[in-house]
Amino acid sequence: MTDNPALGNSEVSYSVSNGVARITIDRPWRRNAMSFAVMQGLRDALALAKGDEAVRVVVLTGAGDRAFCAGADLDAIAGTGEEAHEKRGVLVGLFQDLWALGKPTIARVRGYALAGGMGLALCCDFVIAADDAQFGTPEVNVGLWPYIVTVPMLRSMPPRKVLELQMTGRRVGAVEALAIGFVNEVVTVANLDERVDELAAELAAKSPLVLRLGRDAFYQALEMDSDPALEYLHNKLNEHTQIADAAEGIAAFAEKRPPMWRGI
Repeated sequence: MTDNPALGNSEVSYSVSNGVARITIDRPWRRNAMSFAVMQGLRDALALAKGDEAVRVVVLTGAGDRAFCAGADLDAIAGTGEEAHEKRGVLVGLFQDLWALGKPTIARVRGYALAGGMGLALCCDFVIAADDAQFGTPEVNVGLWPYIVTVPMLRSMPPRKVLELQMTGRRVGAVEALAIGFVNEVVTVANLDERVDELAAELAAKSPLVLRLGRDAFYQALEMDSDPALEYLHNKLNEHTQIADAAEGIAAFAEKRPPMWRGI
């Protein structure tokens, strides 16, 4: 494992091992709440992962055993004026960075994932939650509204359920989150790291080019109407059949051997 001090951010840590980058919000005394510095640190860490060809998967988590991320610091979110408005755009950019990463992302969730922290988890491709996880958008209880978090929520569950959770501010346990569909798996606390590592290794063994092309197409199609989406995906399939990893995968299947991915 290698740690990277290049972030210059004591509250966000970054390390790489076996093709998996691990990004950790390291503010357990604040339940890993996101200050503007933390949000920027997360963006910087994602940029490192995106630019490193050795990184094939990103795991996002929070330090300690109480919270994945309890949201954004209220002092940061509730400010007024143009400067505060511009700073809140850092969270928007963070969500966009996750979707545009081009590599699989896994949210490893223990404890609280609230408000912007819930949005952060739902921006990842996979959410693996310990059975002590709690999700929610409690902004309404302090006179605010989870505006920016609305987009990842709408991408993860039915609109009527999104509105219910936003209007009531109630917390959702891991089992209910799995039933709603915005969590992929629920495991015991003792098995959380093992399951996350297992999934990360499985994804890291795939062709990075195939995952990037397919993942990008998925998020693009998600925002399109059906007819233009089908046309877009039809063209993407034609492009995909011309890459070397597609030919290698088909040949390996026919020859009954493991594929040797080249990422081209």
